[in-house]
Amino acid sequence: MHTQYQTPSDRDSAKGRYAFVSLGCPKNLIDSERMLGKLRLDGYQLVDDPQGADFAIVNTCGFIEAARTESFAAIDQMLELKRRGDLRGVIVSGCLAERQRETLLRERPEIDQLVGVFGREEVALVADRLLGGLEEQRSVFQPAPSRPLPDTARLRITPSHFAFLKISEGCDRLCTFCAIPKMRGKHASKPIEEIVAEARELAEDGVRELVIVAQDTTYYGLDRYGEPRLVELLRALDEIDGLDWIRLMYLYPMHFGDSLIDTIADSRRVIPYLDMPLQHINDTMLQRMQRRVGREETLTLVSKLRQRIGDLVLRTTLITGFPGETDEQFEELVEFVRQQKFERLGVFTYSLEPDTPAARLPDHLPETTKVARRNRLMTEQQAIAFAWNDACRGRQLEVLIDTAVAEDSTAGESAEIKSASRARETPLDRPQGPTVSQEDKPSAWIGRTYADAPDVDSVVYVTGSGLRPGMMVPCEIVAHQGYDLIAVPCGEPH
Repeated sequence: MHTQYQTPSDRDSAKGRYAFVSLGCPKNLIDSERMLGKLRLDGYQLVDDPQGADFAIVNTCGFIEAARTESFAAIDQMLELKRRGDLRGVIVSGCLAERQRETLLRERPEIDQLVGVFGREEVALVADRLLGGLEEQRSVFQPAPSRPLPDTARLRITPSHFAFLKISEGCDRLCTFCAIPKMRGKHASKPIEEIVAEARELAEDGVRELVIVAQDTTYYGLDRYGEPRLVELLRALDEIDGLDWIRLMYLYPMHFGDSLIDTIADSRRVIPYLDMPLQHINDTMLQRMQRRVGREETLTLVSKLRQRIGDLVLRTTLITGFPGETDEQFEELVEFVRQQKFERLGVFTYSLEPDTPAARLPDHLPETTKVARRNRLMTEQQAIAFAWNDACRGRQLEVLIDTAVAEDSTAGESAEIKSASRARETPLDRPQGPTVSQEDKPSAWIGRTYADAPDVDSVVYVTGSGLRPGMMVPCEIVAHQGYDLIAVPCGEPH
């Protein structure tokens, strides 16, 4: 969950004051940032506390049951403030609003306005209507546009040194377990020149890490140009000065040809980190999921990626307990995880979504079986992840600093982190950006290597003086604490 509040610099000049809660995936986060930008341009003021604000916006996720539960909890929290008189109005936007539409107003009539996924451009008008007491239209739902909406002029929630960049909207895949096409429509790619312009804007704003997102990244361009054009897009993005890392997320294992592999391998800025959700490895399960990629194709692709992209880190996600999954099919999945040794792995239990084809399949499994299988896979993956961390000891890696370790966490700081600050007995003879006095003491920072995507992967604890968020610091990995690495600087930050 991303909750964004900022203290207003001039409360009296604002049209109104509002709080904002953003839930769900990076694509939803970009929608949140666009709405924040629209409201700022229209004169609305973001505040640090929903109590006493004119209204709150909850940008929801409706993907699976757990996400909907979180969204409902956030909505109910804002509605409770409204009942107490501490908040004037509540606007609900995003995927849950799109998916449930008017039923939300029936179930929670105290919601003042609903804004669908493609109604986000009208959020300022919705706010005007709310504060003006106009109730004749309480919802804004637009059809999916023929071309994706612009994502420029955002008020970014992420730290200034990294940003998500959405290259397309919607999805044409129609996997049987997924309701995203119903919420976000058919695939629509942005023009290459529009994406490059947005990336340049972000780089000029201080972004060093650009995280490429879509519902189906490798499909990019097929709808607009008649063929996949991710290769051409990456080559253009690779020329943008100021960017250090370009990270690829949500790569479907189709349209992953040799030219794309070579482009990733030869790029200066596209890092060797690929997020490629596979969901399963058994052919019967893949067919029931309507994934259109079989076991042998998957094994061939993963092998080719490992062979041709140096220092590759592969992240994938899997589903346990899909309808009809047998013990034998699950064991095949376990063996697949053991053999492939994915550096990063997420496992989800199958979530029954009433408006998807999978809901009508026979042989649904009990929740206890789904959870037990997920736990078994995560236990297998834990040993793999810890072994990878062990192998990182002694390696020198660039670490992008995200934030300082909170002061109130110092008392609970682990022995490993404390010992890391003493791992080098002599001070480093190197400039450290701003002048650092001899009295300055080493401090602890949280950062990430190329192997760690923001919000979903592990972190690196770095000890050292004179560091700040947004710095890229050459570090030596000296230990690990569970899934996280511990490092000390070994070169000049830049």
